[in-house]
Amino acid sequence: MESEFHIQSFISTLDEDWYDQGFHQNDTLEIEIVLEGRGLFDWIQDQLEHRSYIEAGHVVVIPPGVFHRFEAVSKIRLGVIHLGGMQPALQTLVDRFLIHKTQPGISALSPIDRDRFVQLFREWLRIQSSKLMDKPRHLAVWPEVLLLFLYEHSQSDLQAMTITKAADYIRNHLREHVQITELAELTGLTVSGFRRMFERIYRISPKQYQQQCRLQEAKWLLSTTEKDINEISEEIGFHRMHSFSQWFKSVEGLPPSVWRKKQKMLEDSEQLDQAPFK
Repeated sequence: MESEFHIQSFISTLDEDWYDQGFHQNDTLEIEIVLEGRGLFDWIQDQLEHRSYIEAGHVVVIPPGVFHRFEAVSKIRLGVIHLGGMQPALQTLVDRFLIHKTQPGISALSPIDRDRFVQLFREWLRIQSSKLMDKPRHLAVWPEVLLLFLYEHSQSDLQAMTITKAADYIRNHLREHVQITELAELTGLTVSGFRRMFERIYRISPKQYQQQCRLQEAKWLLSTTEKDINEISEEIGFHRMHSFSQWFKSVEGLPPSVWRKKQKMLEDSEQLDQAPFK
């Protein structure tokens, strides 16, 4: 007889002096996502103790029956999921995380994907505590959504994780004209090796990724701030406003000033539609 599916999930914030009182094991699958801070993860395998440092973005998947413990190095925030009695579809996703079903698996999310996962996870926690018309359906579907996101976006390959950090470096340095030679040196790869690995993971070139990030940031600044066009162009790496305007128009079909006015008109129209009748 199959055991009934059950899930427990929460966010836990712990001080730097926190640690588990000794090793313990669970009869459920445990998934720990490090949302902020750093810590240590210890586990016992073949009667030997193993240790791994974990930091923001790391995902630790622990099969039932594995003796383990956590310890904070700095103040740490963890997203915790315990799963038991999983249906086949969910179990299949879990199995893809784990190379060995009796050993823990550690992978990592990029900062961007970590932030996206936090939004999903918080929405899931809200759903758990809400009164819904079809709550059993939500409780069945959302765990699969969360695990599918982790499966699609976390990286267990060390080189892939390094490439992800390089992508984050690109996004965090949009003002600068980052050279591919710098990124290759950052990852310890040759230029050709870095380019191949980057395109395998992101399916676009590093240059295309940089331009994509610049466009996203430009649209965000245009739609959510009052900054002038010249300031925005400098923030995303264009030292001449004319060059920025030409580039933006070539991609979006409108100059940035016109695009901003159009967005404002759309927002005003949506707010008018949503306003209650009196």
